[in-house]
Amino acid sequence: MSLDSARARWEKTTLAASLAKVPERKARFTTSSGIEVRRVYTPADVAGAEYSSDLGWPGEPPFTRGVQPTMYRSRTWTMRQYAGYATAQETNARYRYLLGHGQTGLSVAFDLPTQIGYDSDHPLARGEVGKVGVAVSSLDDAETLFGGIPLGGVSTSMTINATAAVLLGMYAAVARGQGVRTEDLQGTVQNDILKEYVARGTYIYPPRASMRVVTDIFAFCRERMPRFNPISISGYHIREAGATAVQEVAFTLANGIAYVSAALAAGLSVDDFAGRLSFFFNSHSNFLEEIAKFRAARRLWARIMRERFNAAKPESAMLRFHTQTAGCTLTAQQPENNVVRVAFQALAAVLGGTQSLHTNSRDEALALPTEESVRIALRTQQLVAHETGVADTVDPLAGSYCVEAMTDEIERRAREYIDKIDGMGGAVAAIEAGYMQAEIADSAYRHQREVESRERVIVGVNDFKVSEKPPRRLLRVKPEVERRQLRQLASFRRKRDEGAVAAALSGVKKAASGEENVVFPIVEAVEARATLGEISDALRDVFGEYEAR
Repeated sequence: MSLDSARARWEKTTLAASLAKVPERKARFTTSSGIEVRRVYTPADVAGAEYSSDLGWPGEPPFTRGVQPTMYRSRTWTMRQYAGYATAQETNARYRYLLGHGQTGLSVAFDLPTQIGYDSDHPLARGEVGKVGVAVSSLDDAETLFGGIPLGGVSTSMTINATAAVLLGMYAAVARGQGVRTEDLQGTVQNDILKEYVARGTYIYPPRASMRVVTDIFAFCRERMPRFNPISISGYHIREAGATAVQEVAFTLANGIAYVSAALAAGLSVDDFAGRLSFFFNSHSNFLEEIAKFRAARRLWARIMRERFNAAKPESAMLRFHTQTAGCTLTAQQPENNVVRVAFQALAAVLGGTQSLHTNSRDEALALPTEESVRIALRTQQLVAHETGVADTVDPLAGSYCVEAMTDEIERRAREYIDKIDGMGGAVAAIEAGYMQAEIADSAYRHQREVESRERVIVGVNDFKVSEKPPRRLLRVKPEVERRQLRQLASFRRKRDEGAVAAALSGVKKAASGEENVVFPIVEAVEARATLGEISDALRDVFGEYEAR
């Protein structure tokens, strides 16, 4: 008897008898992407499937089972807790705290003025200094931020996009001040400007000018910082804006295609830079779908790089990624439940094969996390690594009928999206037309309707509610932080050579006006002690500013 006919017989007999006694709790079971979840999976669901017929081995193309043959048996993922608030001094203290408790990599959160190219003393920065990240306006700020942390021995991720070149220059300057060669620095600068137009909004310049800066960073890192990842192509913020798992994969990889194409058009060779591309994904609460999502993304990217871009080196086709648990799933109601949510999401990321991980803190729906909360979040990673056993074998869910079927379906649907985006002229054209933004908005609307109708249960929000008081201990950024930052920035300006600053900023404008790589003069401007806002303004004068339609 065939597997299909066996399933049909089972559904007519065993299942029918069961349903007659106890009806199923939902009329329809689907994932966040609308993928129907079968009552039971069998070999028939993966036999002869378009993609999963060749699972391969860990560390070998198409990397469905992981990018390293040993994965976590040789070393666990990098535990990289995202942190930054108030001034450089306070954030430096938080980094030392986390490193002292077992964190293995730094991840820097910058405040909004820093992200959009304004110094802390700019009128538009008022009230925002140090609120959602650390304020970094000057080289002095950067030196304080990383003070006492040996940059030659730690991997640093910087979540920065529009001003990525400036912060990268500051980081390199701090390292040289410590006696560390830039060639030895390890880490990642996010530098993913396309997703800012799609989902987040911290852009400065028009998309095509921004893409030029992105590829200039690629070239700069290849020459000066070869061990540093020049981009982290982010699906995280796309998912936070309301995208489904399928849309997260599709839109992230479509943006990745645009970056690779732009780098090739700028004269770079694919195998010279593709091995340093990295990705950044979200881990949501639909456990099995998330695991399948990571596996599908890895396999699809390998095929894109080999088939579309003729990448010859295996590492050029590896999708290496950082994961952060889903901030948008955290609830202000019963915030202790967030500890459990984060644990499941972290476990999904590990079972999906992540290279580094940030676990959110329980109180982030209410305020910036306290030290106690970030310690619990870090301990969550350590528990997964050292007590669950899931890191003892590579890709432990490989061969699961359910996981493999979902992996296939996510890849198939993501390919359909990418094909449509290709037909529009690529990711930049699709963004300019508002296509990705509209698709995400529709998905976010559907999700909210499901929550409000209780078709989708959010524990503590629309079901299982209790009367409660808000937590007593929350972290607040005090107004004095902004006043202190302004005093430090004024002192920085008084001590510098204004003639050298003016000459360096002129060099930035000249490069931006022509075809020269803009990152090298930006680094020179940083070393001449120009501020982040001054360098950003020099580029604004040439590129202009983007206004969303």
